Amino acid sequence: MEKPHHEHYMKEAIKQAVLALEKGEVPVGAVVVWKQKIIARACNQMEMLRDPTAHAEMIALTQASETLSQMPEAKPVGGKDHRGSLEGATLYVTLEPCPMCAGALVMTKCTNLVYGARDPKAGACHSLYHITEDDRLNHRVKVTGGVMADDAKFLLSEFFKTLRKEKR
Repeated sequence: MEKPHHEHYMKEAIKQAVLALEKGEVPVGAVVVWKQKIIARACNQMEMLRDPTAHAEMIALTQASETLSQMPEAKPVGGKDHRGSLEGATLYVTLEPCPMCAGALVMTKCTNLVYGARDPKAGACHSLYHITEDDRLNHRVKVTGGVMADDAKFLLSEFFKTLRKEKR
């Protein structure tokens, strides 16, 4: 996939991050693309759902798996049940995934990951760990980082600036 496509879909992920920011959530947004069509959109919902696992990536991957399981053209060769595989899909997310989300990418067999900003404290694709590209696991995800990173960093810095002012 060419860079202009990456920027197009990352802009959609950034829209989701803005929604999270407006709801008082850490501004992380994600979209899943399959055959050049967005099949899932999500933003962080940890505060709203009171669920520390409600990361944008986790919600988007779950939505995408459900969507593909309902699409006859997405069934694997041989007509077996879909079982939630995201083969052929790309996750676009504004922040480098954490270990939980990186593990979910591997488990769903997502083909590609494109992220915006690196996460030096919890990044599990390039910064701290390389879960998505670990040869010891049964699947690897092709990773592209730094797409529209400045836009993603700006939203995060605004959120944390406000948080410090409010002393939450």
